[in-house]
Amino acid sequence: MTTGASFEILDLRHFAAPVLRPVLEAEGELWKQRLHWDYHASTNLLLQYLDSRMLPGYAAVEAGRITGYVFCVYEETKAVIGDVFALPGPHAEGRSARQVEDTLLLHLIELLVNSPQVDRVESQLLLHPSGSYAGVFLDAGFQIHQRLFMVRQLAGDYPASHVSLPAELDLRPWREEDMNLAGRLIAASYHGHPDSVVNDQYRSVNGSMRFLNNIVRFSGCGAFSAQVSYVVMDRSSREMVALVLGSRVSPQSGHITQLCVHPEFRRRGLARMLLSLASSGFLRLGVNEISLTVTEANTEAIDLYRTEGYDCAHRFDAAVWHRGSFA
Repeated sequence: MTTGASFEILDLRHFAAPVLRPVLEAEGELWKQRLHWDYHASTNLLLQYLDSRMLPGYAAVEAGRITGYVFCVYEETKAVIGDVFALPGPHAEGRSARQVEDTLLLHLIELLVNSPQVDRVESQLLLHPSGSYAGVFLDAGFQIHQRLFMVRQLAGDYPASHVSLPAELDLRPWREEDMNLAGRLIAASYHGHPDSVVNDQYRSVNGSMRFLNNIVRFSGCGAFSAQVSYVVMDRSSREMVALVLGSRVSPQSGHITQLCVHPEFRRRGLARMLLSLASSGFLRLGVNEISLTVTEANTEAIDLYRTEGYDCAHRFDAAVWHRGSFA
């Protein structure tokens, strides 16, 4: 891209999928290199939304060619900034790729914080290292919470998981009909939790159900793997008290999309046991590494993950804006 070319920021809904494909393919390569994730499913989903002209956001256009984009999705009175990316290399008017991304974010943030129907904006730009857009978000009144992308390498024969449960608890594989019970468990588990600050879906049963639908039924975080997903049930109440869910994010990589234990059943080794079961399941699927994400303030979880062999491979930011306050 020549530095003398024209530079415009235009509504993303003006463009059909084919003109954005080169940008998405370039971004997919970065997902593969940095996080070992296969981005094809996400690319195809974005292309479908683009073809429907329903994806809110902006495109950077230089000399008639799209070189970057940013988009969001709306959920009632909340907006979630889903992604921002610009092609590597020099851009028009001497801009760098990072400067193009900053400009795209500024346009979208200005739109969202000045939209009366939007009370909250969240963003977790997993691909981009922590601090990449801190200035943009902080200047707009966002709070930033650092998150860790942790990875565990799997090799050889993983030892069989030792399952020792109290008599009142049962362990079994995940079932499709577990959605409602899991929604109640997640809402109870994340009450007052650091992760509920960065994702308000965890604060209610309905929100937790939306989160579950996204990761279990709509491949919002890789292809859901029932073979590595387990729940722990209380026999007397028939309520779910712990669960682990996992997805395949590439042929060689798995991802723990959810691990939680009800507050009344913590410190009994349930989380460690479920992590071990998921690891065994992933190894049987041919996966050689597992990842998960955790908020830096959740120190107890980080300590657990480190004792289970997870190391921090990447840090990224969660940014949150709330109209009026952060209650």
